[in-house]
Amino acid sequence: MDVIKSQQISSRPIDKVVVHPLVLLSIVDHYNRVARDTRKRVVGVLLGSSFKGTVDVTNSYAVPFEEDDRDPSIWFLDHNYHDSMFSMFRRINAKEHVVGWYSTGPKLKENDLNIHGLFNDYVPTPVLVIIDVQPKELGIPTKAYYAVEEVKENATQKSQKVFVHVPSEIAAHEVEEIGVEHLLRDVKDTTISTLATEVTGKLAALKGLDARLKEIRSYLDLVIEGKLPLNHEILYHLQDVFNLLPNLNVLELVKAFAVKTNDMMLVIYLSSLIRSVIALHNLINNKMLNKEHDKAEDSKPVAVPTAAATFWQILQREALSEVSGRLGNYPIPVSTPLDEVTDCRHDLVNQSSIVSHRGLSIRTCLVVMDASRIRMKAPVEFKLPTFNSDADAP
Repeated sequence: MDVIKSQQISSRPIDKVVVHPLVLLSIVDHYNRVARDTRKRVVGVLLGSSFKGTVDVTNSYAVPFEEDDRDPSIWFLDHNYHDSMFSMFRRINAKEHVVGWYSTGPKLKENDLNIHGLFNDYVPTPVLVIIDVQPKELGIPTKAYYAVEEVKENATQKSQKVFVHVPSEIAAHEVEEIGVEHLLRDVKDTTISTLATEVTGKLAALKGLDARLKEIRSYLDLVIEGKLPLNHEILYHLQDVFNLLPNLNVLELVKAFAVKTNDMMLVIYLSSLIRSVIALHNLINNKMLNKEHDKAEDSKPVAVPTAAATFWQILQREALSEVSGRLGNYPIPVSTPLDEVTDCRHDLVNQSSIVSHRGLSIRTCLVVMDASRIRMKAPVEFKLPTFNSDADAP
C-alpha cells in the first residue's frame, strides 16, 4: 500500500496526533480479550477533539470486526454497534466526537482504505492509528495516518486515495499521570529486587555455607583418621576463617545484644498496648453513640390512630373498593392513607356525579360512607350494603 511521507505535502490538515494512556490501555485490553495468541487484529473507534491541526485522542471503544485472511476485500464492521456506542458516549461527554479509528495491524493492510472511508461520514479527515500491542523495540508503539486524494500526472488515470504519515506522540493529563504511576508500581521489573528474591538469595547462600562447613568437617575427620595426608596450606586458610569470626563470649557484646533485644521487645509491647487502647476507645464511643440513638428513637412520639379514625379509614376503603370494582377504575389498596382516600372520594363525585353506572349509584355509596362516619364510634365488623338506585339508600 502506498504511503506518502508528511514532508512531501506543503499544507496538511493534521500536524500531529496525541494519544492518551487510557486509549492505549483500552486497546491492549481489547486485543487480549479478542485476538490474543492469534494472527487476527482488532479494530475500534477513536474519540477526542481536533484543534489547529492537532488531533487529541482521549477515549476509544471496541467495535466487532471480522475479515477474511485469504481475501482482504471481504470484511465486516458492525455499524449498528458503533452507532449505539457512540450515542451512549455522547450522553456522557458531548465534547468528545469521532476523530478516527484504530487497528492493531501491526502494519497497514489492503482493505484499510475502504474501512477508512466509512469514517468520513463522522469527521471530514479521520485518522488511523496503528497500535503495536507486542512491540519488539523500545519506542512509541503508535503510528498515525490520514488519507488524501492523489492526482495522477496522466489525465487518463483515475485519482486514488493514499495514506499520509503524520507524527504521533503520547501525552497525558495530570489525573492520568497519577493513574499510570499507580499501574507502573505493579509492573514487574527484573532489575528491581523484591523481598521474595532477596529471601531466596539469602536462603541459597545459607545452604551453600552449610554444605561447605560439612565438607570441611568431613575433610578434618579424614585427616584425623589418617585416611588423608595433612595439608598445612588448607589448615592455614581454615585458621584465617576462624580468626575472622567474632568472639560471642565477650561481655560487652553479650550486653549489647541483650540491650538491643530488650529495646525491640519494649517497642513491640508499647505498640500492642496503644493499639488495644485505641480499639477499646473506639468501641466505647460506638456503644455511646448507639445508646444515644436508641434514646432518641424511644423519645419520638408514636401516632396512634383513634377508633373512629380507624373505622372511618376501613369503611372508606371498602366503599370505594366496591365502587371502583363496579366502574373498573380507582383501585384502592389497603395501605392507602386516609387523605388519599378522601381525595379519591371527591374525584369520584366530581367525575360521575349522581349518575348510576352498572347498577350502582356512586352518590348512594358515598352517602352510606358519610352516615357511617357520623354514627359509628368504634371499629366493628361490617359488610357494605349494595344499592341498585338512590331510592334504596337509607
